[in-house]
Amino acid sequence: MREFRPAGTEAYIRWLDIPGDDLVAPVRVYLHGLGCSASSDFAHVVARPGLSGARSLLVDLLGHGLSDRPRDFDYTMAEQAAVVAELLDHERIRDVDLVGHSMGGAVAIQLAAARPDLVARLVVAEPNLYPGGGAFSTPVAKQSEEEFVREGYARMLTEQAPDYAARVRLTDPAALHRSAVALLEGTVPSGGELLTGLDRPRAFLVGAHSRPDAEADGVAAAGVPVFEVPGAGHNMLIENPGGFAETLVRALAGARPAA
Repeated sequence: MREFRPAGTEAYIRWLDIPGDDLVAPVRVYLHGLGCSASSDFAHVVARPGLSGARSLLVDLLGHGLSDRPRDFDYTMAEQAAVVAELLDHERIRDVDLVGHSMGGAVAIQLAAARPDLVARLVVAEPNLYPGGGAFSTPVAKQSEEEFVREGYARMLTEQAPDYAARVRLTDPAALHRSAVALLEGTVPSGGELLTGLDRPRAFLVGAHSRPDAEADGVAAAGVPVFEVPGAGHNMLIENPGGFAETLVRALAGARPAA
């Protein structure tokens, strides 16, 4: 586990840095979803055929996993993206394959749009593209931060599936709430507009059990390649990690720039 302190904060962001051969593939950077961590979501994926051999950075976003939990951080997608960009600048890494799931996909889109020099290819798996949140973030965001931190967080842990609750326990309650609020509010331009407007190769992954999916259909109509992960829904990294890995390999190969 490595760490880096972004400028202007006392907090450290941490990541697993899995060695690889830069001649095999570009460096790959993986960003997890809301309430999760990179090690729990991606470690078992990057070791699979087609992905192993490349240097891989499995990043715990601030407030999540083993990264610190700064109280003066708003936890918006743009702020998270700026911290990851600073991390890559610190490591002197450019032209990465950037992979993000759910909220991590929303952060990845912001990063690719703001710092195209850092991102060669972008693959997002069921990211938050528009205001309104998702099935998990919406009920969190509808509570006040004080209410959620005081009692909603503990109650939520009892209501989630055991595998998800185990990951959420590593997430700071205030960070979780602020992240959920940011997802509910969305961004201007929206993530969907940014994704379809990017001039670098990009692709969208959707779980077969998530179909029909209006966002996948919308980005496909706008020219973004869409790849389906078999035997899985939104929680595709846990439900079918092998299928996710195989689909990611195809997506990285099949991603194409905007028309």
